[in-house]
Amino acid sequence: MDQRFGKEEKLKSKKQIDRLFVEGKSLKSFPLKLVYTPIHITEGSNLKTGVSVPKKLVKTAVRRNRIKRLMREVFRKNKYLVNSQLSSPHAFMFIYISREEITYEKLEKSMIKILEKFSEIH
Repeated sequence: MDQRFGKEEKLKSKKQIDRLFVEGKSLKSFPLKLVYTPIHITEGSNLKTGVSVPKKLVKTAVRRNRIKRLMREVFRKNKYLVNSQLSSPHAFMFIYISREEITYEKLEKSMIKILEKFSEIH
């Protein structure tokens, strides 16, 4: 089981991110929201993923960066839940929608729940 979260798996393309927010569908499991859409890529990973913590909800950069690090780590550990079941490449964006900081355990529960919801749909 590959648990890396390398450069080829990160969502960086401005075009793909814009398309994701225009055409994407979403799922929620508090305090996370997943926005996803199928993408067309020729090489690299089957899954492109980004994380976001709005400045409006979490004011200090230190707290925002910590939450983003936790979100990336939890996704890295649990991406096997969707990676094996994907028939076509997808772009994911995880958005943190709470004002309070969260523990690793609660974030992991929420991430697993949202990834299982996605697996049921696809």
